[in-house]
Formats: sequence, C-alpha cells, structure tokens
Amino acid sequence: MLDFNFTKMHSLGNDFVMLDGINTDIRLTVEQLRQIADRRQGIGCDQIIRLERSAQADFFMRIFNADGSEVGQCGNGARCLGRFILDQCLSKKNRFEVET
Repeated sequence: MLDFNFTKMHSLGNDFVMLDGINTDIRLTVEQLRQIADRRQGIGCDQIIRLERSAQADFFMRIFNADGSEVGQCGNGARCLGRFILDQCLSKKNRFEVET
C-alpha cells in the first residue's frame, strides 16, 4: 500500500497525478507507478508528474506514463505543473523556469 499526498489535475482532456518531490521524498518503482495510474484500482491518470529540485532552473519536472516509462516532456502536464506550483505555494515568484 502506498501512502503519500497527491493532487489530481486535468488539462485539455488529459489527467495527471501531481507529486511534490521537493518537500517529500517520493520514490516509486515502475510497478507502483502503474498501480497509481490504473483507472480501476488506482488513482487513475494518463501521466504522473513529480516536481523535483533542479540545478539548472527553478524546478525539474519528471514525467511518467501510465505504463511506468519516463518521458521528456508533456505540454498539458506543464500547464498543470505551473498551476500546482502556484497552488502549493512552492514559489514566491509568479514566473519560474521548469527543466524537463
């Protein structure tokens, strides 16, 4: 059983599970990612996005598909991540850079 806080967000037909990996150490296996994304027995989503620290930018966006594979970018996910950062008060700035 997994125990962590998450936010579910939607953007233009896609849904995401957002995880704050800055304030909480959340490390998930491929199988755990698949369980989270499962629409019948998990939270259900197209992708899981974990916000992390970045040495290059204000934040790093790590993106996982429902099958547990990692991908490099997602436009709709980036839209949700920006809102997630603002809603969670993770940035004092209203403009910030996100590395993918």
